[in-house]
Amino acid sequence: MEKVEFKPYVPAETNLKELTLRSLFLGVIMAVILGSANTYIGLKAGMTISATFPAAVVAMAVMRVLRGSILEENIARTTASVGEALAAGAIFTIPAFVISGVWEDFNYWESTVIMLVGGALGVLFIIILRRPLVSDATLPYPEAVACAEMVKAGQKGETGAKYVFSMMGVSALIELFKNARGIKLFEETLGKFFEFGRYKIQLFSGSNPLGNPQTYTGGIYLSTPVASPALIGVGYIIGPRLSAVAFSGGVLGWWLFIPLVMFFNNGLEPLIKSGSDWETLTNAVWYYQVRPIAVGAMIVGAFHTLWKMRKQLFQGIAKGLRDTKLINTGRVTYSRLEDDLPLTSVLIGILLLVIPVVLIYYYFTKDFLSAVVAGIVMTLTGFLFSAVAGYLVGVMGGSNNPISGLTLSSLVISAVLMVALGVKGTKGVEVVLGVAAVVCTALGIAGDMLQDLKVGQILGGTPRKMQIAEIIGVLFTALVLVFPMSILHKGTEGGIGGKYLPAPQAGLMSVMSKGIVSGEIAWPLVIFGGVLAFVLILLKSPSPTLIAVGMYLPFETTSAIFVGGLIKYLADQIVKRKRISQEDAVKIENRGILLASGLVAGESITGVLLAGLYLLNVQLPHISDNPFIGMLIFPIVAVILILVPLRSK
Repeated sequence: MEKVEFKPYVPAETNLKELTLRSLFLGVIMAVILGSANTYIGLKAGMTISATFPAAVVAMAVMRVLRGSILEENIARTTASVGEALAAGAIFTIPAFVISGVWEDFNYWESTVIMLVGGALGVLFIIILRRPLVSDATLPYPEAVACAEMVKAGQKGETGAKYVFSMMGVSALIELFKNARGIKLFEETLGKFFEFGRYKIQLFSGSNPLGNPQTYTGGIYLSTPVASPALIGVGYIIGPRLSAVAFSGGVLGWWLFIPLVMFFNNGLEPLIKSGSDWETLTNAVWYYQVRPIAVGAMIVGAFHTLWKMRKQLFQGIAKGLRDTKLINTGRVTYSRLEDDLPLTSVLIGILLLVIPVVLIYYYFTKDFLSAVVAGIVMTLTGFLFSAVAGYLVGVMGGSNNPISGLTLSSLVISAVLMVALGVKGTKGVEVVLGVAAVVCTALGIAGDMLQDLKVGQILGGTPRKMQIAEIIGVLFTALVLVFPMSILHKGTEGGIGGKYLPAPQAGLMSVMSKGIVSGEIAWPLVIFGGVLAFVLILLKSPSPTLIAVGMYLPFETTSAIFVGGLIKYLADQIVKRKRISQEDAVKIENRGILLASGLVAGESITGVLLAGLYLLNVQLPHISDNPFIGMLIFPIVAVILILVPLRSK
């Protein structure tokens, strides 16, 4: 069978403006804004949303006014999406320094250097892996293909900017009336523990080694989904299947494991008699006993992903090196579409970037050997897991890249090695979190960059120029991203790690690093979680890692994401029953994603702004705490996400 040659939208011989000052400037501004927005949603929901779609829409709208080319739009979008990617890597790890207590507040220079070095390494790693992963015909790249189609449609006059900005306004207004720092009108959620009765169970007959028969309590904690347009938008974007998988983890944790622990744990009896409320006890069981189970499941899930990819990983790297050699020796004709930054320069750049990383680790530990070992672990796991992250983006899209699970693997490896080298206490926790932070930011950028490069391949962008744009985006975003994290930490009740900004991944990194280094981690629970993931793998369950994330998140968060997935399911069913053409169905799909992206961006940006007003002592009026008003948010958002794309057809 003859191989069909791929033809981009802009042919290789076409000479258009591409890497221009205005495209970079627009991209950097969007990167900072989208990075701040995703900082909020990531700390709140435990996942970020790919900035590719909103960035593409804004780039099209602005460049149309400036009469820019489609390749300039591509550079602006590429630079802008760095903000979300770097935010994902940062918020999953850097807040762990504060949550664990090794930092009192966010240290600007340490945080900035970690993000800068990690992000740059992510770019360089993917340059090595670009050819095999971008050209792999078996990888569907769902978000990249959808984004490219949207950009091509924009060349015919439709940008979709109105969908993004209108929903940003709706979402911002809702956040203003539900945020504790805003004009508080209603509570986000309503929860209650339902007691099913008290049962006396005789464990042994005759002489009872446990003493008298114990009294146990059965019950379950139920809560409404949090009235958050952003979380609903997250569920809509990732779709019904993945949102259901995440929700199944919440059901498993909150409706099975927590009731079992509370029923069989007679240690809760004194707390019950002392008058502790059930909601407090339920959350304590989730925080200290269920979340370690989720940790074990995430680790096993990450290694399972690596094992499934082993052949593609090694074959892809080998192919990339062979192709580079053929181009350098002149046996393959040069093409603008295959022009990367030189491989030699990339390898030298990686080696040079390892030096400041080792210096950071030495600053943490004051031990040169452990700093070098940590630097080696960071480099090897960072490159290996960057390949995994890139592959997963090709399969599921950037929004579903489980970089936190991959980062956990590098954290565990580095923590065990630090203990073996005798680096314990605060120094050990700092260096372990330092390894995790650099790896996580590298993975975030790696997944984002591969998606950008795929969009660029479809549109006809030059890889070298996109790679330069990514590095510039990393530089500017790393310099400012500490500020929204610090503002949210100081301006939100309970700070990062509290009820309103649970930062599940960062909390997870904190627990794991402190537990392993101090020897106090609940290994039986972690092992149980690993066994649970192994069982799920044997049952061929979809994404054990995502199920574990669902267990780790508050129930009202996963249920809100699930509601968004259900809305997407209903929208898809309506499209099928109306027998809409394939072309119109794609347009409806893209408009729905743009609407959902606007919901996420609007609430996120408003949350950061309200936290800033709180720090400035600006007090907005508090009207009521009625939770039932918040329930109206769900039908309103559902009607918008279902009917607006259909009516626009």
